[in-house]
Amino acid sequence: MIAKGTAFKYSDNVDTDVIIPARYLNSSDPEELAKHCMEDIDAEFVNKMKPGDMIVAGANFGCGSSREHAPIAIKAAGVSCVIAATFARIFYRNAINIGLPIFECSAASKKISAEDELEVNFSTGTITNVTKGESYQAQPFPEFMQAIIKADGLVNVVKEKLAK
Repeated sequence: MIAKGTAFKYSDNVDTDVIIPARYLNSSDPEELAKHCMEDIDAEFVNKMKPGDMIVAGANFGCGSSREHAPIAIKAAGVSCVIAATFARIFYRNAINIGLPIFECSAASKKISAEDELEVNFSTGTITNVTKGESYQAQPFPEFMQAIIKADGLVNVVKEKLAK
């Protein structure tokens, strides 16, 4: 699968409280969470982003609490993937579990600018900055993680296995 979209760029240590503020955690509805995605760090994010756009950030993206609401809000907002220098481990696992593709790539994190047009190959981990004519290499997902992403989350993988 190849995703194409515009980069929304953020710094290091974007925590789950700015991805989805705690005041909205009274809902677990993905559509409701999506309305408030990135609200405290970028008030216009949900108004500017288009389905398929990507979040690019520095180190330790998704730090803070272990809430699943953060990757759910990002995915429900229409973000096709998140690229960061590093991810908080619990965010990384939560993102994969709900089928949100995320890629660790320090070079991409440093060189991609806001509004750059990107293409990401989920199978190979190749991130292409169409705007700058550059490519960066992230670690591709192992097959079992690709299966989770293709199935739109771990729950769907389990359902498919149980149905057999």
